[in-house]
Amino acid sequence: MNRWLYLFNPEHDMALANFTPYYHPPREIIRMGQDLSYLPLWYAEEDSWVKVFDTGLSTSFLAECTSLGIHPYGLTATAWEEMRISPWGWDPALVNQLRGKGVSAESYPDEMDLMRIRFLSGRQRCVEVLKQFGDIERICGKAVECLTISDVRNFMGETGETILKSPWSGSGRGLLRVSPTSWTQNVEGWVARIIRTQGGIMGEPLYNKVCDFAMEFYADGNSGVSFAGYSLFETDTHGNYKLNLLLPDVEIERRLSEYVPLKTLHEVRMRLLSCLLSLFGGDYTGYLGVDMMVCDESGEYVVHPCVEINLRMNMGVVSRLFFDRYVAPSSFGKYVVEHFQADGEAIEKHHRLMAESPLSVSDEGRILQGYLSLTPVVSETRYQAYVEVENGEGR
Repeated sequence: MNRWLYLFNPEHDMALANFTPYYHPPREIIRMGQDLSYLPLWYAEEDSWVKVFDTGLSTSFLAECTSLGIHPYGLTATAWEEMRISPWGWDPALVNQLRGKGVSAESYPDEMDLMRIRFLSGRQRCVEVLKQFGDIERICGKAVECLTISDVRNFMGETGETILKSPWSGSGRGLLRVSPTSWTQNVEGWVARIIRTQGGIMGEPLYNKVCDFAMEFYADGNSGVSFAGYSLFETDTHGNYKLNLLLPDVEIERRLSEYVPLKTLHEVRMRLLSCLLSLFGGDYTGYLGVDMMVCDESGEYVVHPCVEINLRMNMGVVSRLFFDRYVAPSSFGKYVVEHFQADGEAIEKHHRLMAESPLSVSDEGRILQGYLSLTPVVSETRYQAYVEVENGEGR
Protein backbone atom coordinates (compact mmCIF):
# COMPACT_ATOMS: atom_id res chain seq x y z
CA MET A 1 0.00 0.00 0.00
CA ASN A 2 2.21 2.79 -1.30
CA ARG A 3 -0.29 5.18 -2.91
CA TRP A 4 -2.92 7.26 -1.18
CA LEU A 5 -6.68 7.15 -1.64
CA TYR A 6 -8.33 10.43 -0.62
CA LEU A 7 -11.98 10.83 0.33
CA PHE A 8 -14.16 13.71 1.47
CA ASN A 9 -16.39 12.97 4.48
CA PRO A 10 -17.85 16.32 5.65
CA GLU A 11 -19.98 14.58 8.31
CA HIS A 12 -16.78 13.88 10.24
CA ASP A 13 -17.25 16.48 13.00
CA MET A 14 -20.79 15.31 13.77
CA ALA A 15 -19.77 11.65 13.54
CA LEU A 16 -16.95 12.30 16.01
CA ALA A 17 -19.43 13.96 18.39
CA ASN A 18 -21.80 11.00 18.09
CA PHE A 19 -18.87 8.54 18.33
CA THR A 20 -20.72 5.39 17.35
CA PRO A 21 -20.07 3.16 14.31
CA TYR A 22 -23.70 3.54 13.25
CA TYR A 23 -23.98 7.32 12.98
CA HIS A 24 -26.04 8.37 9.95
CA PRO A 25 -25.63 12.00 8.81
CA PRO A 26 -28.50 14.28 7.78
CA ARG A 27 -29.59 14.17 4.15
CA GLU A 28 -28.07 17.59 3.37
CA ILE A 29 -24.65 16.52 4.64
CA ILE A 30 -24.83 13.37 2.52
CA ARG A 31 -25.61 15.59 -0.46
CA MET A 32 -22.65 17.82 0.37
CA GLY A 33 -20.37 14.78 0.51
CA GLN A 34 -21.57 13.67 -2.91
CA ASP A 35 -21.36 17.06 -4.64
CA LEU A 36 -17.95 17.92 -3.15
CA SER A 37 -16.42 14.42 -3.30
CA TYR A 38 -14.23 15.69 -6.16
CA LEU A 39 -12.56 18.34 -3.98
CA PRO A 40 -9.54 16.16 -2.99
CA LEU A 41 -8.49 16.10 -6.66
CA TRP A 42 -7.00 19.54 -5.94
CA TYR A 43 -5.17 18.84 -2.66
CA ALA A 44 -4.17 15.19 -3.08
CA GLU A 45 -0.52 14.35 -3.54
CA GLU A 46 0.45 13.99 -7.20
CA ASP A 47 -0.82 10.77 -8.86
CA SER A 48 -2.84 9.80 -5.77
CA TRP A 49 -6.36 8.42 -6.09
CA VAL A 50 -9.60 10.15 -5.08
CA LYS A 51 -12.88 8.36 -4.31
CA VAL A 52 -15.63 10.29 -6.10
CA PHE A 53 -19.41 9.92 -6.13
CA ASP A 54 -19.82 9.65 -9.92
CA THR A 55 -16.83 8.46 -11.98
CA GLY A 56 -18.50 9.33 -15.28
CA LEU A 57 -19.10 12.90 -14.13
CA SER A 58 -15.54 13.05 -12.84
CA THR A 59 -14.12 11.96 -16.19
CA SER A 60 -15.94 14.72 -18.09
CA PHE A 61 -15.03 17.27 -15.39
CA LEU A 62 -11.32 16.42 -15.57
CA ALA A 63 -11.42 16.58 -19.37
CA GLU A 64 -12.93 20.07 -19.13
CA CYS A 65 -10.18 21.15 -16.68
CA THR A 66 -7.52 19.81 -19.04
CA SER A 67 -9.05 21.71 -21.98
CA LEU A 68 -8.72 24.88 -19.89
CA GLY A 69 -5.04 24.18 -19.23
CA ILE A 70 -5.45 23.11 -15.59
CA HIS A 71 -4.33 19.68 -14.43
CA PRO A 72 -5.43 18.51 -10.94
CA TYR A 73 -2.92 16.34 -9.09
CA GLY A 74 -5.42 13.62 -8.14
CA LEU A 75 -6.74 10.71 -10.18
CA THR A 76 -10.27 9.28 -10.02
CA ALA A 77 -10.58 5.98 -8.15
CA THR A 78 -13.34 3.57 -9.11
CA ALA A 79 -13.26 1.35 -6.00
CA TRP A 80 -11.77 0.98 -2.51
CA GLU A 81 -8.37 -0.09 -3.73
CA GLU A 82 -5.84 -1.50 -1.28
CA MET A 83 -4.18 1.81 -0.56
CA ARG A 84 -3.42 4.06 2.35
CA ILE A 85 -6.58 6.05 3.01
CA SER A 86 -6.59 9.79 3.67
CA PRO A 87 -10.07 11.03 4.67
CA TRP A 88 -11.19 14.54 5.63
CA GLY A 89 -11.11 13.14 9.17
CA TRP A 90 -11.22 9.81 11.01
CA ASP A 91 -14.26 8.71 13.05
CA PRO A 92 -15.93 5.40 14.04
CA ALA A 93 -18.68 5.68 11.40
CA LEU A 94 -16.14 5.96 8.59
CA VAL A 95 -14.10 3.05 9.95
CA ASN A 96 -17.27 0.95 10.13
CA GLN A 97 -18.11 1.89 6.53
CA LEU A 98 -14.63 0.90 5.33
CA ARG A 99 -14.73 -2.34 7.30
CA GLY A 100 -18.07 -3.19 5.69
CA LYS A 101 -16.54 -2.71 2.24
CA GLY A 102 -13.77 -5.19 3.02
CA VAL A 103 -10.99 -2.62 3.43
CA SER A 104 -7.96 -4.01 5.26
CA ALA A 105 -7.67 -3.08 8.96
CA GLU A 106 -4.18 -1.78 8.20
CA SER A 107 -5.81 1.11 6.32
CA TYR A 108 -7.67 2.70 9.24
CA PRO A 109 -7.15 3.49 12.95
CA ASP A 110 -8.20 1.05 15.65
CA GLU A 111 -10.57 1.82 18.55
CA MET A 112 -7.83 3.18 20.83
CA ASP A 113 -6.55 5.47 18.07
CA LEU A 114 -10.08 6.77 17.45
CA MET A 115 -10.57 7.51 21.15
CA ARG A 116 -7.31 9.46 21.14
CA ILE A 117 -8.39 11.42 18.04
CA ARG A 118 -11.68 12.30 19.72
CA PHE A 119 -9.91 13.40 22.90
CA LEU A 120 -7.49 15.59 20.97
CA SER A 121 -10.33 17.05 18.86
CA GLY A 122 -12.37 18.22 21.86
CA ARG A 123 -12.70 21.95 22.49
CA GLN A 124 -11.34 21.28 25.99
CA ARG A 125 -7.87 21.27 24.40
CA CYS A 126 -8.24 25.00 23.71
CA VAL A 127 -8.41 25.60 27.46
CA GLU A 128 -5.04 23.90 27.87
CA VAL A 129 -3.45 25.73 24.94
CA LEU A 130 -4.67 29.21 25.94
CA LYS A 131 -2.99 28.87 29.33
CA GLN A 132 0.39 28.90 27.52
CA PHE A 133 -0.03 32.44 26.11
CA GLY A 134 -0.15 34.57 29.25
CA ASP A 135 3.30 36.10 28.74
CA ILE A 136 2.80 37.27 25.13
CA GLU A 137 1.66 40.87 24.53
CA ARG A 138 -1.41 41.81 22.47
CA ILE A 139 -3.15 38.50 23.25
CA CYS A 140 -6.68 37.76 24.47
CA GLY A 141 -8.63 34.54 24.93
CA LYS A 142 -10.27 32.67 27.76
CA ALA A 143 -12.19 29.40 27.78
CA VAL A 144 -13.50 27.21 30.60
CA GLU A 145 -15.16 23.82 30.77
CA CYS A 146 -18.42 23.89 32.72
CA LEU A 147 -19.52 20.56 34.19
CA THR A 148 -22.86 21.69 35.67
CA ILE A 149 -25.63 24.22 35.05
CA SER A 150 -24.36 26.12 38.10
CA ASP A 151 -20.89 26.35 36.52
CA VAL A 152 -22.45 27.89 33.40
CA ARG A 153 -24.50 30.38 35.41
CA ASN A 154 -21.48 31.41 37.49
CA PHE A 155 -19.29 31.93 34.44
CA MET A 156 -22.03 33.90 32.69
CA GLY A 157 -22.42 36.03 35.81
CA GLU A 158 -18.73 36.92 35.64
CA THR A 159 -18.46 37.58 31.91
CA GLY A 160 -21.91 38.82 30.89
CA GLU A 161 -22.55 37.89 27.26
CA THR A 162 -21.16 34.40 26.75
CA ILE A 163 -20.60 31.96 23.92
CA LEU A 164 -21.44 28.38 24.89
CA LYS A 165 -19.97 25.59 22.77
CA SER A 166 -20.51 21.85 22.86
CA PRO A 167 -17.12 20.09 23.18
CA TRP A 168 -17.66 18.29 19.87
CA SER A 169 -19.77 19.62 17.00
CA GLY A 170 -19.68 20.53 13.34
CA SER A 171 -18.54 23.86 11.91
CA GLY A 172 -20.88 26.62 13.04
CA ARG A 173 -22.99 24.12 15.00
CA GLY A 174 -23.23 23.52 18.73
CA LEU A 175 -22.76 27.24 19.52
CA LEU A 176 -25.10 29.49 21.46
CA ARG A 177 -24.80 33.14 22.47
CA VAL A 178 -26.38 33.76 25.87
CA SER A 179 -26.48 36.32 28.67
CA PRO A 180 -28.14 36.51 32.09
CA THR A 181 -31.06 38.38 30.50
CA SER A 182 -31.55 35.95 27.59
CA TRP A 183 -31.39 32.76 29.69
CA THR A 184 -34.59 30.70 29.34
CA GLN A 185 -35.84 27.22 30.15
CA ASN A 186 -35.19 26.23 26.54
CA VAL A 187 -31.57 27.40 26.83
CA GLU A 188 -31.16 25.54 30.10
CA GLY A 189 -32.58 22.40 28.49
CA TRP A 190 -30.10 22.66 25.60
CA VAL A 191 -27.19 23.18 28.00
CA ALA A 192 -28.32 20.26 30.19
CA ARG A 193 -28.50 17.97 27.15
CA ILE A 194 -24.97 18.88 26.03
CA ILE A 195 -23.60 18.31 29.54
CA ARG A 196 -25.45 14.98 29.78
CA THR A 197 -24.32 13.66 26.39
CA GLN A 198 -20.81 15.12 26.18
CA GLY A 199 -19.77 15.45 29.82
CA GLY A 200 -19.59 19.24 29.90
CA ILE A 201 -19.93 22.44 27.92
CA MET A 202 -17.43 25.16 27.01
CA GLY A 203 -17.88 28.78 28.03
CA GLU A 204 -16.11 31.77 26.49
CA PRO A 205 -16.55 35.55 26.76
CA LEU A 206 -18.06 37.30 23.74
CA TYR A 207 -15.23 39.09 21.91
CA ASN A 208 -15.49 42.02 19.51
CA LYS A 209 -14.17 40.22 16.43
CA VAL A 210 -12.52 42.21 13.64
CA CYS A 211 -11.45 39.35 11.35
CA ASP A 212 -11.04 35.57 11.22
CA PHE A 213 -7.80 33.84 10.33
CA ALA A 214 -6.01 30.59 11.04
CA MET A 215 -2.59 29.05 11.16
CA GLU A 216 -2.32 25.69 9.45
CA PHE A 217 0.07 22.94 10.53
CA TYR A 218 1.17 19.45 9.53
CA ALA A 219 1.89 16.68 12.06
CA ASP A 220 4.06 13.89 10.70
CA GLY A 221 3.10 11.25 13.28
CA ASN A 222 6.71 11.04 14.48
CA SER A 223 6.73 13.85 17.04
CA GLY A 224 7.17 16.52 14.36
CA VAL A 225 4.84 19.49 13.74
CA SER A 226 5.52 22.11 11.06
CA PHE A 227 3.85 25.35 10.00
CA ALA A 228 1.94 24.91 6.71
CA GLY A 229 0.72 28.46 6.07
CA TYR A 230 -1.92 31.04 6.89
CA SER A 231 -5.65 31.03 6.19
CA LEU A 232 -7.66 34.26 5.95
CA PHE A 233 -11.33 33.34 5.84
CA GLU A 234 -14.88 34.61 6.29
CA THR A 235 -17.89 33.09 8.06
CA ASP A 236 -21.56 34.01 8.14
CA THR A 237 -23.43 35.33 11.19
CA HIS A 238 -23.94 31.75 12.43
CA GLY A 239 -20.24 30.87 12.22
CA ASN A 240 -20.62 28.75 9.07
CA TYR A 241 -17.69 28.80 6.67
CA LYS A 242 -18.13 30.96 3.54
CA LEU A 243 -14.80 31.52 1.79
CA ASN A 244 -11.02 31.86 1.94
CA LEU A 245 -8.97 34.60 0.38
CA LEU A 246 -6.39 33.29 -2.09
CA LEU A 247 -3.24 35.15 -1.12
CA PRO A 248 0.43 34.38 -0.51
CA ASP A 249 1.41 34.01 3.14
CA VAL A 250 3.47 37.20 3.02
CA GLU A 251 0.40 39.20 1.94
CA ILE A 252 -1.77 37.67 4.67
CA GLU A 253 0.90 38.61 7.22
CA ARG A 254 0.98 42.14 5.81
CA ARG A 255 -2.79 42.48 6.20
CA LEU A 256 -2.77 41.09 9.74
CA SER A 257 0.13 43.37 10.67
CA GLU A 258 -2.18 46.34 10.07
CA TYR A 259 -3.79 45.27 13.35
CA VAL A 260 -1.04 43.64 15.41
CA PRO A 261 2.77 43.56 15.17
CA LEU A 262 4.42 40.82 13.12
CA LYS A 263 6.35 40.01 16.30
CA THR A 264 3.09 38.96 17.96
CA LEU A 265 2.10 36.70 15.04
CA HIS A 266 5.51 35.04 15.00
CA GLU A 267 5.48 34.52 18.77
CA VAL A 268 2.02 32.95 18.51
CA ARG A 269 3.22 30.62 15.76
CA MET A 270 6.29 29.48 17.72
CA ARG A 271 4.28 28.98 20.92
CA LEU A 272 1.66 26.97 19.05
CA LEU A 273 4.30 24.74 17.48
CA SER A 274 5.53 23.96 20.98
CA CYS A 275 2.00 23.41 22.35
CA LEU A 276 0.90 21.18 19.48
CA LEU A 277 4.05 19.09 19.66
CA SER A 278 3.48 18.57 23.38
CA LEU A 279 -0.23 17.86 22.91
CA PHE A 280 -0.12 15.49 19.94
CA GLY A 281 3.36 13.97 20.06
CA GLY A 282 3.21 11.09 17.60
CA ASP A 283 -0.53 10.47 18.08
CA TYR A 284 -1.73 12.22 14.92
CA THR A 285 -0.66 12.34 11.29
CA GLY A 286 -2.03 14.92 8.89
CA TYR A 287 -3.02 18.54 8.53
CA LEU A 288 -4.69 20.52 11.28
CA GLY A 289 -5.78 24.13 11.64
CA VAL A 290 -5.93 26.49 14.60
CA ASP A 291 -8.66 29.10 14.12
CA MET A 292 -7.88 32.56 15.48
CA MET A 293 -9.30 36.06 15.34
CA VAL A 294 -8.23 39.65 15.65
CA CYS A 295 -10.34 41.39 18.30
CA ASP A 296 -10.88 44.99 19.33
CA GLU A 297 -10.44 45.42 23.08
CA SER A 298 -11.15 48.99 24.10
CA GLY A 299 -9.59 50.39 20.94
CA GLU A 300 -6.55 48.09 20.91
CA TYR A 301 -6.28 45.23 18.45
CA VAL A 302 -5.30 41.88 19.96
CA VAL A 303 -5.05 38.26 18.78
CA HIS A 304 -7.12 35.38 20.12
CA PRO A 305 -4.61 32.57 19.39
CA CYS A 306 -6.82 29.49 19.79
CA VAL A 307 -10.53 29.81 19.09
CA GLU A 308 -10.69 26.23 17.85
CA ILE A 309 -8.39 23.38 16.83
CA ASN A 310 -9.53 21.46 13.74
CA LEU A 311 -7.72 18.13 13.93
CA ARG A 312 -8.49 17.21 10.31
CA MET A 313 -8.19 18.46 6.79
CA ASN A 314 -9.95 21.81 6.46
CA MET A 315 -10.90 24.42 3.87
CA GLY A 316 -8.05 26.69 4.94
CA VAL A 317 -5.49 24.05 3.99
CA VAL A 318 -7.32 23.32 0.72
CA SER A 319 -7.24 26.99 -0.26
CA ARG A 320 -3.58 27.30 0.83
CA LEU A 321 -2.51 24.30 -1.26
CA PHE A 322 -4.65 25.41 -4.21
CA PHE A 323 -3.08 28.86 -4.27
CA ASP A 324 0.45 27.51 -3.96
CA ARG A 325 -0.06 24.88 -6.68
CA TYR A 326 -2.37 26.45 -9.23
CA VAL A 327 -2.46 30.26 -8.94
CA ALA A 328 0.13 32.59 -10.48
CA PRO A 329 2.21 34.28 -7.75
CA SER A 330 1.15 37.75 -8.95
CA SER A 331 -2.59 36.93 -8.79
CA PHE A 332 -5.07 36.80 -5.91
CA GLY A 333 -8.70 35.88 -5.39
CA LYS A 334 -11.14 33.88 -3.33
CA TYR A 335 -11.97 30.22 -2.77
CA VAL A 336 -15.69 29.72 -2.16
CA VAL A 337 -17.89 26.86 -0.97
CA GLU A 338 -21.51 27.66 -1.77
CA HIS A 339 -24.80 26.00 -0.90
CA PHE A 340 -27.69 26.39 -3.35
CA GLN A 341 -31.30 26.01 -2.24
CA ALA A 342 -32.84 24.63 -5.45
CA ASP A 343 -31.95 22.64 -8.55
CA GLY A 344 -30.78 24.78 -11.42
CA GLU A 345 -29.35 27.62 -9.30
CA ALA A 346 -25.78 26.32 -9.33
CA ILE A 347 -25.56 25.68 -13.06
CA GLU A 348 -27.15 29.04 -13.87
CA LYS A 349 -24.52 30.83 -11.78
CA HIS A 350 -21.79 28.57 -13.21
CA HIS A 351 -22.62 29.57 -16.80
CA ARG A 352 -22.88 33.25 -15.84
CA LEU A 353 -19.47 33.30 -14.13
CA MET A 354 -17.84 31.43 -17.02
CA ALA A 355 -19.13 34.12 -19.40
CA GLU A 356 -18.28 37.05 -17.12
CA SER A 357 -14.85 35.82 -15.97
CA PRO A 358 -13.26 33.51 -18.56
CA LEU A 359 -10.25 31.60 -17.28
CA SER A 360 -6.76 32.73 -18.27
CA VAL A 361 -3.88 30.33 -17.60
CA SER A 362 -0.13 30.92 -17.90
CA ASP A 363 2.21 28.73 -19.94
CA GLU A 364 3.24 27.14 -16.63
CA GLY A 365 -0.34 26.02 -16.00
CA ARG A 366 -1.12 28.60 -13.30
CA ILE A 367 -4.27 30.68 -13.16
CA LEU A 368 -3.75 34.35 -14.02
CA GLN A 369 -7.38 35.37 -13.71
CA GLY A 370 -10.94 34.16 -14.13
CA TYR A 371 -13.44 31.69 -12.72
CA LEU A 372 -12.92 27.95 -12.25
CA SER A 373 -15.25 25.44 -10.64
CA LEU A 374 -13.36 22.89 -8.56
CA THR A 375 -16.26 20.45 -8.58
CA PRO A 376 -18.64 19.34 -11.37
CA VAL A 377 -21.78 21.42 -11.84
CA VAL A 378 -24.98 19.90 -13.21
CA SER A 379 -28.63 20.89 -12.94
CA GLU A 380 -29.05 18.98 -9.64
CA THR A 381 -25.95 20.44 -7.94
CA ARG A 382 -26.58 21.88 -4.46
CA TYR A 383 -22.98 22.31 -3.22
CA GLN A 384 -20.11 23.72 -5.22
CA ALA A 385 -16.50 24.77 -4.60
CA TYR A 386 -15.01 27.32 -6.98
CA VAL A 387 -12.38 30.05 -7.27
CA GLU A 388 -12.43 33.56 -8.70
CA VAL A 389 -8.99 34.96 -9.46
CA GLU A 390 -7.83 38.46 -10.39
CA ASN A 391 -4.57 39.42 -12.04
CA GLY A 392 -2.54 41.22 -9.40
CA GLU A 393 0.12 42.77 -11.63
CA GLY A 394 0.35 46.47 -10.98
CA ARG A 395 -1.32 46.25 -7.55
